[in-house]
Amino acid sequence: MSKDDKKPTIVIKRIKKGGHASHHGGAWKIAYADFVTAMMAFFLLMWLLGSTTKGELQGIADYFNTPLKVAMHGGSGSGDSSSIIMGGGRDLSRTLGQKSMTEKPDRKRTINLQAAQAQKREIAKLEELKGRMQEAIDANAGLRQVANQIRLDVTTDGLRIQIVDEQNRPMFDNGSATLKGYTREILSEIAHTLNDVDNRITLSGHTDGLAYGGGLRGYSNWELSADRANASRRQLIAGGIDEKKILRVVGLADSVPLNRADRLDPSNRRISIIVMTKTAADAAVGDGPKLEINGAAQLGAAPPAITPPATLPANPGK
Repeated sequence: MSKDDKKPTIVIKRIKKGGHASHHGGAWKIAYADFVTAMMAFFLLMWLLGSTTKGELQGIADYFNTPLKVAMHGGSGSGDSSSIIMGGGRDLSRTLGQKSMTEKPDRKRTINLQAAQAQKREIAKLEELKGRMQEAIDANAGLRQVANQIRLDVTTDGLRIQIVDEQNRPMFDNGSATLKGYTREILSEIAHTLNDVDNRITLSGHTDGLAYGGGLRGYSNWELSADRANASRRQLIAGGIDEKKILRVVGLADSVPLNRADRLDPSNRRISIIVMTKTAADAAVGDGPKLEINGAAQLGAAPPAITPPATLPANPGK
Protein backbone atom coordinates (compact mmCIF):
# COMPACT_ATOMS: atom_id res chain seq x y z
CA MET A 1 0.00 0.00 0.00
CA SER A 2 1.42 3.30 -0.97
CA LYS A 3 1.60 6.43 1.25
CA ASP A 4 -1.23 8.02 -0.61
CA ASP A 5 -3.51 5.17 0.36
CA LYS A 6 -3.15 5.89 4.19
CA LYS A 7 -6.23 7.72 5.76
CA PRO A 8 -6.42 9.52 9.16
CA THR A 9 -8.05 7.62 11.98
CA ILE A 10 -11.28 9.26 13.27
CA VAL A 11 -12.01 8.73 16.99
CA ILE A 12 -15.58 9.37 18.18
CA LYS A 13 -15.79 10.06 21.92
CA ARG A 14 -19.23 9.62 23.46
CA ILE A 15 -19.99 11.08 26.93
CA LYS A 16 -22.73 9.45 28.87
CA LYS A 17 -24.68 11.71 31.28
CA GLY A 18 -25.90 10.41 34.59
CA GLY A 19 -29.57 10.43 35.55
CA HIS A 20 -29.24 13.38 38.04
CA ALA A 21 -26.75 15.50 36.17
CA SER A 22 -29.38 17.84 34.73
CA HIS A 23 -30.33 19.17 38.19
CA HIS A 24 -26.91 20.70 38.78
CA GLY A 25 -27.16 23.33 36.12
CA GLY A 26 -26.90 27.08 37.08
CA ALA A 27 -29.44 28.65 34.73
CA TRP A 28 -32.34 28.43 37.23
CA LYS A 29 -30.32 30.30 39.85
CA ILE A 30 -29.95 33.28 37.57
CA ALA A 31 -33.66 33.27 36.82
CA TYR A 32 -34.54 33.09 40.53
CA ALA A 33 -32.16 35.96 41.35
CA ASP A 34 -33.80 38.08 38.66
CA PHE A 35 -37.22 37.27 40.11
CA VAL A 36 -36.20 38.24 43.66
CA THR A 37 -34.64 41.47 42.39
CA ALA A 38 -37.81 42.34 40.51
CA MET A 39 -39.98 41.66 43.60
CA MET A 40 -37.72 43.81 45.77
CA ALA A 41 -37.96 46.64 43.24
CA PHE A 42 -41.76 46.22 43.16
CA PHE A 43 -42.15 46.43 46.93
CA LEU A 44 -39.74 49.38 47.08
CA LEU A 45 -41.88 51.15 44.47
CA MET A 46 -45.05 50.43 46.47
CA TRP A 47 -43.43 51.80 49.64
CA LEU A 48 -42.32 54.97 47.88
CA LEU A 49 -45.77 55.52 46.41
CA GLY A 50 -47.38 54.99 49.81
CA SER A 51 -45.08 57.48 51.58
CA THR A 52 -45.29 60.17 48.92
CA THR A 53 -47.66 63.09 49.28
CA LYS A 54 -50.41 63.77 46.80
CA GLY A 55 -48.60 66.86 45.55
CA GLU A 56 -45.38 64.96 44.96
CA LEU A 57 -47.25 62.32 42.98
CA GLN A 58 -48.74 65.07 40.87
CA GLY A 59 -45.29 66.52 40.40
CA ILE A 60 -43.93 63.20 39.20
CA ALA A 61 -46.82 62.86 36.74
CA ASP A 62 -46.23 66.40 35.47
CA TYR A 63 -42.55 65.67 35.05
CA PHE A 64 -43.26 62.81 32.64
CA ASN A 65 -46.14 64.61 30.92
CA THR A 66 -44.48 68.02 30.50
CA PRO A 67 -40.75 67.75 31.31
CA LEU A 68 -40.06 71.11 29.69
CA LYS A 69 -42.35 72.90 32.15
CA VAL A 70 -40.57 71.35 35.12
CA ALA A 71 -37.16 72.17 33.68
CA MET A 72 -38.16 75.83 33.25
CA HIS A 73 -39.74 76.30 36.69
CA GLY A 74 -37.27 74.22 38.70
CA GLY A 75 -37.96 71.80 41.52
CA SER A 76 -38.27 68.05 41.44
CA GLY A 77 -41.85 68.32 40.19
CA SER A 78 -44.51 70.93 39.59
CA GLY A 79 -46.07 70.01 42.90
CA ASP A 80 -43.37 71.95 44.77
CA SER A 81 -41.99 74.19 42.06
CA SER A 82 -43.98 77.17 43.38
CA SER A 83 -42.70 76.85 46.95
CA ILE A 84 -39.44 78.41 48.09
CA ILE A 85 -38.97 75.56 50.55
CA MET A 86 -39.40 72.19 48.88
CA GLY A 87 -42.11 70.20 50.58
CA GLY A 88 -43.37 73.30 52.44
CA GLY A 89 -46.88 73.51 53.87
CA ARG A 90 -48.98 71.44 56.26
CA ASP A 91 -51.96 70.26 54.23
CA LEU A 92 -51.22 66.83 52.78
CA SER A 93 -54.12 67.17 50.34
CA ARG A 94 -52.62 70.24 48.65
CA THR A 95 -50.78 69.81 45.38
CA LEU A 96 -48.76 73.00 45.88
CA GLY A 97 -46.47 73.56 48.83
CA GLN A 98 -47.21 70.16 50.31
CA LYS A 99 -45.96 69.02 53.69
CA SER A 100 -42.77 67.00 53.87
CA MET A 101 -43.05 63.59 55.53
CA THR A 102 -40.01 64.45 57.69
CA GLU A 103 -41.46 67.67 59.11
CA LYS A 104 -41.51 67.80 62.93
CA PRO A 105 -44.85 68.01 64.79
CA ASP A 106 -46.29 71.42 65.66
CA ARG A 107 -44.47 72.23 68.91
CA LYS A 108 -46.87 75.00 69.92
CA ARG A 109 -49.87 72.72 69.49
CA THR A 110 -48.15 70.00 71.52
CA ILE A 111 -47.40 72.42 74.36
CA ASN A 112 -51.00 73.68 74.38
CA LEU A 113 -52.29 70.13 74.48
CA GLN A 114 -50.02 69.25 77.39
CA ALA A 115 -51.09 72.40 79.25
CA ALA A 116 -54.76 71.56 78.72
CA GLN A 117 -54.24 68.03 80.02
CA ALA A 118 -52.35 69.35 83.07
CA GLN A 119 -55.13 71.81 83.83
CA LYS A 120 -57.72 69.06 83.47
CA ARG A 121 -55.86 66.94 86.02
CA GLU A 122 -55.59 69.94 88.36
CA ILE A 123 -59.33 70.63 88.10
CA ALA A 124 -59.98 66.99 88.98
CA LYS A 125 -57.84 67.39 92.12
CA LEU A 126 -59.78 70.52 93.08
CA GLU A 127 -63.05 68.63 92.66
CA GLU A 128 -61.67 66.04 95.07
CA LEU A 129 -60.67 68.82 97.49
CA LYS A 130 -64.20 70.23 97.26
CA GLY A 131 -65.60 66.83 98.26
CA ARG A 132 -63.23 66.55 101.23
CA MET A 133 -64.15 70.02 102.40
CA GLN A 134 -67.85 69.25 102.16
CA GLU A 135 -67.28 66.09 104.21
CA ALA A 136 -65.39 68.11 106.84
CA ILE A 137 -68.30 70.56 107.10
CA ASP A 138 -70.82 67.74 107.45
CA ALA A 139 -68.72 66.05 110.14
CA ASN A 140 -68.48 69.21 112.28
CA ALA A 141 -71.63 69.89 114.32
CA GLY A 142 -70.84 73.59 114.62
CA LEU A 143 -70.22 74.02 110.90
CA ARG A 144 -73.37 72.14 109.95
CA GLN A 145 -75.39 74.94 111.49
CA VAL A 146 -73.87 77.47 109.10
CA ALA A 147 -73.43 75.14 106.10
CA ASN A 148 -75.83 77.23 104.03
CA GLN A 149 -73.44 80.18 104.39
CA ILE A 150 -70.52 78.22 102.89
CA ARG A 151 -70.63 77.92 99.12
CA LEU A 152 -68.20 75.75 97.17
CA ASP A 153 -67.77 75.70 93.41
CA VAL A 154 -64.98 75.03 90.91
CA THR A 155 -64.26 77.80 88.40
CA THR A 156 -61.63 78.24 85.69
CA ASP A 157 -59.41 79.94 88.30
CA GLY A 158 -59.76 77.14 90.85
CA LEU A 159 -61.87 76.06 93.81
CA ARG A 160 -63.86 79.02 95.13
CA ILE A 161 -64.94 79.00 98.77
CA GLN A 162 -67.37 81.77 99.67
CA ILE A 163 -68.50 82.57 103.21
CA VAL A 164 -71.56 84.78 102.95
CA ASP A 165 -73.63 86.76 105.41
CA GLU A 166 -77.20 86.01 106.34
CA GLN A 167 -79.70 88.56 107.55
CA ASN A 168 -79.55 87.36 111.17
CA ARG A 169 -76.09 85.77 111.09
CA PRO A 170 -73.38 88.22 109.92
CA MET A 171 -69.73 87.19 109.75
CA PHE A 172 -68.46 90.52 111.12
CA ASP A 173 -69.66 93.15 113.49
CA ASN A 174 -71.58 95.92 111.79
CA GLY A 175 -69.21 98.29 109.97
CA SER A 176 -66.06 96.62 111.37
CA ALA A 177 -63.57 93.87 110.58
CA THR A 178 -64.07 91.99 113.84
CA LEU A 179 -64.75 88.30 113.16
CA LYS A 180 -67.65 86.48 114.78
CA GLY A 181 -66.84 83.29 116.68
CA TYR A 182 -68.37 80.91 114.15
CA THR A 183 -66.54 82.74 111.33
CA ARG A 184 -63.25 81.95 113.06
CA GLU A 185 -64.29 78.31 113.30
CA ILE A 186 -65.11 78.18 109.58
CA LEU A 187 -61.79 79.74 108.60
CA SER A 188 -59.84 77.44 110.93
CA GLU A 189 -61.48 74.36 109.37
CA ILE A 190 -60.70 75.71 105.88
CA ALA A 191 -57.06 76.31 106.88
CA HIS A 192 -56.77 72.75 108.17
CA THR A 193 -58.12 71.30 104.90
CA LEU A 194 -56.05 73.53 102.60
CA ASN A 195 -52.82 72.44 104.26
CA ASP A 196 -53.06 69.20 102.25
CA VAL A 197 -52.68 70.98 98.89
CA ASP A 198 -49.81 72.92 97.37
CA ASN A 199 -51.97 75.42 95.47
CA ARG A 200 -51.67 79.13 96.11
CA ILE A 201 -54.76 80.96 97.38
CA THR A 202 -56.23 84.44 97.13
CA LEU A 203 -58.64 86.20 99.49
CA SER A 204 -61.06 88.95 98.59
CA GLY A 205 -63.42 90.88 100.83
CA HIS A 206 -66.82 92.11 99.61
CA THR A 207 -69.44 94.44 101.06
CA ASP A 208 -72.97 95.32 100.08
CA GLY A 209 -73.91 98.59 98.39
CA LEU A 210 -74.65 100.51 101.59
CA ALA A 211 -71.96 103.21 101.68
CA TYR A 212 -70.43 105.20 104.53
CA GLY A 213 -71.68 108.73 105.02
CA GLY A 214 -68.24 110.22 104.36
CA GLY A 215 -68.18 108.88 100.80
CA LEU A 216 -65.09 107.63 99.05
CA ARG A 217 -62.76 110.29 100.48
CA GLY A 218 -62.82 108.90 104.01
CA TYR A 219 -63.05 105.37 105.37
CA SER A 220 -65.25 103.59 102.85
CA ASN A 221 -66.36 100.12 101.81
CA TRP A 222 -63.05 99.76 99.96
CA GLU A 223 -61.08 100.00 103.19
CA LEU A 224 -63.67 97.91 105.07
CA SER A 225 -63.55 95.06 102.54
CA ALA A 226 -59.74 95.11 102.55
CA ASP A 227 -59.64 95.04 106.37
CA ARG A 228 -62.06 92.10 106.46
CA ALA A 229 -59.99 90.20 103.89
CA ASN A 230 -56.85 90.76 106.01
CA ALA A 231 -58.68 89.71 109.17
CA SER A 232 -59.62 86.48 107.39
CA ARG A 233 -55.99 86.02 106.30
CA ARG A 234 -54.80 86.33 109.89
CA GLN A 235 -57.35 83.77 111.04
CA LEU A 236 -56.28 81.31 108.31
CA ILE A 237 -52.68 81.63 109.48
CA ALA A 238 -53.81 81.16 113.10
CA GLY A 239 -55.63 78.04 111.92
CA GLY A 240 -52.32 76.61 110.71
CA ILE A 241 -52.12 77.43 107.01
CA ASP A 242 -48.71 78.22 105.59
CA GLU A 243 -48.67 81.97 105.00
CA LYS A 244 -46.52 81.47 101.87
CA LYS A 245 -49.52 79.90 100.18
CA ILE A 246 -51.41 83.18 100.33
CA LEU A 247 -50.74 84.94 97.05
CA ARG A 248 -53.04 87.96 97.17
CA VAL A 249 -55.41 89.72 99.55
CA VAL A 250 -57.74 92.36 98.10
CA GLY A 251 -60.79 94.38 99.04
CA LEU A 252 -63.39 94.81 96.29
CA ALA A 253 -66.09 96.73 98.18
CA ASP A 254 -69.39 96.14 96.32
CA SER A 255 -67.88 96.12 92.82
CA VAL A 256 -68.53 92.37 92.32
CA PRO A 257 -71.92 91.70 93.95
CA LEU A 258 -73.14 88.14 94.33
CA ASN A 259 -76.71 89.32 93.81
CA ARG A 260 -76.59 91.91 91.07
CA ALA A 261 -80.34 92.48 91.21
CA ASP A 262 -80.19 93.64 94.84
CA ARG A 263 -76.95 95.34 95.88
CA LEU A 264 -78.18 95.49 99.50
CA ASP A 265 -78.65 91.71 99.72
CA PRO A 266 -76.75 90.37 102.79
CA SER A 267 -75.18 87.65 100.59
CA ASN A 268 -73.15 90.36 98.87
CA ARG A 269 -71.22 90.70 102.14
CA ARG A 270 -68.81 87.81 101.93
CA ILE A 271 -65.25 86.55 102.03
CA SER A 272 -64.12 84.71 98.90
CA ILE A 273 -61.20 82.28 99.02
CA ILE A 274 -59.93 80.81 95.74
CA VAL A 275 -57.61 77.79 95.69
CA MET A 276 -55.93 78.70 92.43
CA THR A 277 -54.87 76.49 89.55
CA LYS A 278 -51.25 76.80 88.45
CA THR A 279 -52.31 78.68 85.31
CA ALA A 280 -54.28 81.22 87.33
CA ALA A 281 -51.47 81.60 89.87
CA ASP A 282 -48.90 82.19 87.11
CA ALA A 283 -51.17 84.80 85.54
CA ALA A 284 -51.58 86.54 88.90
CA VAL A 285 -47.83 86.96 89.35
CA GLY A 286 -47.25 87.98 85.73
CA ASP A 287 -45.94 84.66 84.37
CA GLY A 288 -49.12 83.70 82.55
CA PRO A 289 -49.76 83.70 78.78
CA LYS A 290 -49.76 87.01 76.96
CA LEU A 291 -52.97 88.35 75.48
CA GLU A 292 -53.23 90.83 72.65
CA ILE A 293 -55.42 93.72 73.81
CA ASN A 294 -55.78 96.58 71.31
CA GLY A 295 -52.55 95.54 69.64
CA ALA A 296 -50.53 95.55 72.88
CA ALA A 297 -49.29 92.45 74.66
CA GLN A 298 -50.64 92.09 78.19
CA LEU A 299 -49.84 89.49 80.83
CA GLY A 300 -52.64 87.33 82.17
CA ALA A 301 -56.33 88.10 81.89
CA ALA A 302 -57.79 91.57 82.03
CA PRO A 303 -59.14 92.47 85.50
CA PRO A 304 -62.90 92.79 85.89
CA ALA A 305 -64.41 96.21 85.47
CA ILE A 306 -64.72 97.98 88.82
CA THR A 307 -67.54 100.42 89.48
CA PRO A 308 -67.61 102.73 92.50
CA PRO A 309 -70.16 102.02 95.24
CA ALA A 310 -73.52 103.72 94.99
CA THR A 311 -74.01 106.65 97.33
CA LEU A 312 -76.69 105.79 99.88
CA PRO A 313 -77.89 107.51 103.07
CA ALA A 314 -75.29 108.34 105.66
CA ASN A 315 -75.12 104.96 107.41
CA PRO A 316 -72.12 102.80 108.21
CA GLY A 317 -71.33 100.12 105.63
CA LYS A 318 -71.81 96.46 106.40
